[in-house]
Amino acid sequence: MKIIKTQVLCGPNVWSNYRNRLIQVKLDLEEMEQFPTDKIDGFADRLKELLPSMQSHECSVGKEGGFFERVAQGTWLGHVMEHIALEIQTLAGMNVGFGRTRETATKGVYNLVFAYEVEEVGLYAVTAAFRIIDALRKGEPYDIREDIDAMALLKRRYGLGPSTLSIVKEAEKRGIPWMRLGRNSKIQLGYGVHQKQFQATITGTTANIAVTIAGDKDATKLLLANAGIPVAVGGTCATEEGLQEIIKSIGFPIVVKPLNGNQGKGATISIRNLEEATFALTEAQQFSKYVIVEKYITGSDYRILVINGTFVAAAKRVPAQIIGNGFATIRELIEQVNSEPLRGEGHEAALTKIKFDKDTCFQLEKCRYTIESVPADGEIVYLKSTANLSTGGTAEDVTDDLHPENKFMAERIAKIIGLDICGIDIIAETICEPLREIGV
Repeated sequence: MKIIKTQVLCGPNVWSNYRNRLIQVKLDLEEMEQFPTDKIDGFADRLKELLPSMQSHECSVGKEGGFFERVAQGTWLGHVMEHIALEIQTLAGMNVGFGRTRETATKGVYNLVFAYEVEEVGLYAVTAAFRIIDALRKGEPYDIREDIDAMALLKRRYGLGPSTLSIVKEAEKRGIPWMRLGRNSKIQLGYGVHQKQFQATITGTTANIAVTIAGDKDATKLLLANAGIPVAVGGTCATEEGLQEIIKSIGFPIVVKPLNGNQGKGATISIRNLEEATFALTEAQQFSKYVIVEKYITGSDYRILVINGTFVAAAKRVPAQIIGNGFATIRELIEQVNSEPLRGEGHEAALTKIKFDKDTCFQLEKCRYTIESVPADGEIVYLKSTANLSTGGTAEDVTDDLHPENKFMAERIAKIIGLDICGIDIIAETICEPLREIGV
């Protein structure tokens, strides 16, 4: 057997007018054209043992286990390769399901096609499926876990994050074609004069100066404060002496975070003494020489989303946490949370796995716990100082709870900064009441 050609198909194609992301492989079975699966001793059993999850493949039989029936009755290896390429992508966390195999005018040569979610993973699946087929027909052992891990790694490296992916999925629902520009997350929606490009929360119409302002927390605070928007008191420093001066002015508790940080990296909240503050300064300076020191405000963490000057959604964010059961250690409880299907590495899934790091250790020390401590049944233990999803936090939709006055304020903030897509973080006891009345 040999692979003659591999093509990546983007957009409408001869196989489908709406399945726009397909890998096409021209495969020459050579001598194996004379050996369909029922002629290869033990092939069906070895395939079931290696990939038992393929029981869900209905194939043309139209029922669960249909594909295995076809293998037992006899089908060509190109057809099997198509199904394996789909299954190993699924096991690596991809949502794929479409595939076809058709013979060509040349005897023994087949065109097989299958869907992909991430191009690099789809291309890897071609060579992996070919290796697996070769091992199965020869009766050789094969470690499929290596391929699954390699494809999962490729997905994390090249796959779209949850936010970008949600936009792409919505575009697909509306029949809007899209394409990825390069290997980052820059996306083009549509073609020609009506095309739109975006990357994360930056679009083709986002003002550069607005991005610069938003990336500088100190400049943002000054601009908002001058416009009468309530912001936390504090200052900027780069040394322990500067840190102590700000603390003398505002007192404890405080928050320390990098001046140009994002995703909660390097941020520490609810600091109550100078030792903790010095540690937090060191952590923040791993991401930025200058750090923001602010008065800590108690309350819940809310994220408000404004698009084109109009309020769209609100979420209540909760820091990464575990709930004790009276017998499992904190380490074991973290492992249980991380095993949930919705959690993955980085932005590969809707939620991020919780990592045990210095911030986690710091939070546990506050409770006089270690990673091996056993929390009481029902006890909530917070593991991070920030509620960012990227550090393992979770979010609850509270769009309908936002008070109209707070909605107006959020829209005003977006216009003051000049962002067409603006995420606004608010710390408050509640957003159901005007923030000016509850003293934020």
